[in-house]
Amino acid sequence: MPIDYPAVLNLKSEAAPYSWTDHEVMLYALGIGMGSDPLNESELQFVNEAKAIPKQLKVVPSFASVCVWGARPAAIDLNLVMLVDGESDIIFHKPIPVAASVTADARVLDVYDKGKEKGAIIQNEVIVRDSGAGKIATIVSTIFARGDGGFGGPSEGMPKPHQVPRRAPDRSMDIPIRPDQALLYRLSGDRNPLHSDPEFARRAGFPKPILHGLCTYGLTCRAVLQTYADYDPSAFHRHRVRFSAPVFPGEILAVDLWRDRNLISFEAHIRERQVTVAKHGQTLLV
Repeated sequence: MPIDYPAVLNLKSEAAPYSWTDHEVMLYALGIGMGSDPLNESELQFVNEAKAIPKQLKVVPSFASVCVWGARPAAIDLNLVMLVDGESDIIFHKPIPVAASVTADARVLDVYDKGKEKGAIIQNEVIVRDSGAGKIATIVSTIFARGDGGFGGPSEGMPKPHQVPRRAPDRSMDIPIRPDQALLYRLSGDRNPLHSDPEFARRAGFPKPILHGLCTYGLTCRAVLQTYADYDPSAFHRHRVRFSAPVFPGEILAVDLWRDRNLISFEAHIRERQVTVAKHGQTLLV
């Protein structure tokens, strides 16, 4: 069935319960490649709760993208084979706790029709609240439904993306992606076979399984966390990026970063294929 517009804009859910422990926190950090060097004390604080000198486990800010995985306004009848992540934008109202019981309010923000052969863009908002109803994070996720355009909705009006500076990057770093990274990352919630099943990936038009867009999101968060936040999760106020091309496990993600006071701009590339895979990246530090 085509997307029912404008009725789809009324879809929402409220106060859905979720919880997590340090197990999910550490699994997520491993899923975005932290701890690959088991002697790196800075990264061990995100993946290891047992130390000779006690230190509290830290939570990668982008864990917010999976902490209430499955929270959505309601099911929309979409072609699942053709779904990919389009953009992720998270505002952090307070540091993510190591363990928590929370609620999630979800709603459809906007839907855009790019045409019958070009697909649809769906924006959802999820607000994560602690037990006292205080906001922990506001998550805006954009899904690109490549097989669901032509339903008669608006084609224009999306917010303008952040523009990175034109000068040379202030810093650059390479992040190796393990060949099995998607298989590990999917244990944090996103079991879409596009990221694990070679035949499913081929049916979706890819030569092999691709990395989750939100894993790329986490990798760019790692880049800022390491370079400009001194591994301090509480330094993050906002982190957003648009996914512009698929990433394949086993590649090297090259992240270029620009700093202008508390604003960090970034883009990510795969040099071997000469392709930009993440654009319009923006992090606001407190």
